[in-house]
Amino acid sequence: MHKKIVLILMLVLFTFTGTVFAETPAESLKKNYPDLQFDSIKEIQIKGLYEVISGINIFYYHPKTGYIISGEIHTKDGKNLTADRNTEIVSAKAKNLPLDKAIKIGSGKNIVVEFTDPDCPYCRKASEYFKKRGDVTRYIFFFPIVSLHPQAEDKAKYILCAKDKTKAYEEVMNGELDGKKVDVCDDKEVITRLEEHKQLGASIGVQGTPSFVISGQFIRGANFQKIESLLKK
Repeated sequence: MHKKIVLILMLVLFTFTGTVFAETPAESLKKNYPDLQFDSIKEIQIKGLYEVISGINIFYYHPKTGYIISGEIHTKDGKNLTADRNTEIVSAKAKNLPLDKAIKIGSGKNIVVEFTDPDCPYCRKASEYFKKRGDVTRYIFFFPIVSLHPQAEDKAKYILCAKDKTKAYEEVMNGELDGKKVDVCDDKEVITRLEEHKQLGASIGVQGTPSFVISGQFIRGANFQKIESLLKK
């Protein structure tokens, strides 16, 4: 009888110890990649494979092997699960953007949040497109890409310096300052505001311009067909 009790106690202890000290996927990831910072980890449709969110980046982790897998996952019917998930994450982050720091143009019922580069050709096409619509309110953040457009930052400052920012914006996007010396004010608040715009863009995953948030969805590029469909909703 005594031996049976000891055996039962040993089995219970073994089970309890195994449960308590079983390594979770998060613990496994931390152990194998101690310098990696991540926000969340959860299992996806593929059993044993976990989605890891790190800032605006998505990758996958296989705890059994300790492998990290980068790239996109597509279904057999052509659906890009990684891209769809990335859009969800960016859209969620975009909901918290401080719109009071943007330039507001228009008063329509549809809200359009835009990250633009004043010298980006597709940004100017987007500006022309929205100018013809009376059903939008635009909140414009500047995201000048100086490596491609050396004057873009000064043009953004020119707009932010102006008393009538809408008029200055139209001047710039119409190309009226192209090839000219752009005079900007010496206002520290303008410099700070432009830096805020760039940081806000980077924080939600803006990597190129134009980028938009419409009806809670993030749109990369001047995809007018997609923009039109969202505005109709």
